[in-house]
Amino acid sequence: MGKNMTKNLVGQPIFKQILKILPKEQFDILVKQHQTDRYYKTFFSWDQLIVMLFGVFSRCDSMGEVCDGMRALSGKLNYLGMDCSPSKSTAGDALRDRSEELFKLYYFALIDYFKPVLSVSRKEDVSFAEFYAFDSSTVTLFSDIMKGLGRNTKGDGKKKGGLKVHMLTDVHNDTPKFVKISEAKMHDKKFLTYLNPPKGSMLVFDKAYNFYEQYAKWTEEGVNFVCRLKSNAKYELQNILYEKVLEKGEYSVFKVEHIHLQYKKNKKNFPLCLRLVYYKDKKGRKYKFITNNWDITPEEVALIYKYRWSIELTFKKIKQNFQLHFFYSDTENGIKTQIWCTLIAHLLLTVLKIKSKSKKAFSTIAALMRIHLISHLDIIWVITEARRGYHKQIKTKNKSPSDVQMSLF
Repeated sequence: MGKNMTKNLVGQPIFKQILKILPKEQFDILVKQHQTDRYYKTFFSWDQLIVMLFGVFSRCDSMGEVCDGMRALSGKLNYLGMDCSPSKSTAGDALRDRSEELFKLYYFALIDYFKPVLSVSRKEDVSFAEFYAFDSSTVTLFSDIMKGLGRNTKGDGKKKGGLKVHMLTDVHNDTPKFVKISEAKMHDKKFLTYLNPPKGSMLVFDKAYNFYEQYAKWTEEGVNFVCRLKSNAKYELQNILYEKVLEKGEYSVFKVEHIHLQYKKNKKNFPLCLRLVYYKDKKGRKYKFITNNWDITPEEVALIYKYRWSIELTFKKIKQNFQLHFFYSDTENGIKTQIWCTLIAHLLLTVLKIKSKSKKAFSTIAALMRIHLISHLDIIWVITEARRGYHKQIKTKNKSPSDVQMSLF
């Protein structure tokens, strides 16, 4: 058995097949609303999106690499609806001048557009249909365009800039629902004011979002939450609801308390009634979780916080599989545009993974797209069956030296 000679070729390169998933009509509506093509004669908004996605998928380090790479495609650019590759200066000017708001709004429009595809899974062991996690991740910049964290440097040292990506994800299907990009110096708790969770939903987040007044507001609105209690938090113990002595090697909930936290509103102190759950994991680590929900079991409280790790995996997928170590522009608008285009690329690969029902790792799919970006292969075949292109060979074509020597006589 030798090569599998089955042809899996199609008339368009893989990059074009990815672009066909995008609803261009919604992009055109946003372009008209924000007049982002005004004063442009050649390099239009859709062209910029194509160029940015090409750079993101191929992991180019600079705009020069992106433009030179597209120029080398030659006649294949007509598949993308482009006559020629833009010059580096043209693409750089568009990154600087064309508002990142266009790509931000298109990203949110894509989330709504692909909602039927993304809403296919559910965590069966969680009793909330609407289950969200939020966190932030910092990206370091090699200039002080956006203010970073830390103290100011002394002497001739130069402080690096940084941006922070705040994200709200749907835990059931591991997809972002809301994203905000800010300077790295912005405190995490300020992100809470931008959220508008529906009544009856469950939010899970880390203890960095320490904002008791917002917790009280969510409680009044019927929004549930679970988070860790800070080690230096002051609270008033009302009564112990449950207590258990754990045996050696045992891990589970070992105490539940009814507590009151104090928060200020209009210069007055108010009590916030919460449930404090103590939990010990397999490694012997102890955690304190607080929640405003009194109906679910303490074990489910611990499980809900465990699912918070899913948003960390989302950040990991984005940072490891897309180019966020180098940016194509040294302006705040250009950097934010690249972030939005990276999030669009992540969303497209997530949709492809779900549609193809592939069990391959996200990193493997991202690598396959990068390697075969301009190949005329069927994209679904590449994602699902690429490893089966060759059957195992029983006999080798290479003869041993002794066989070659014997054939001379």
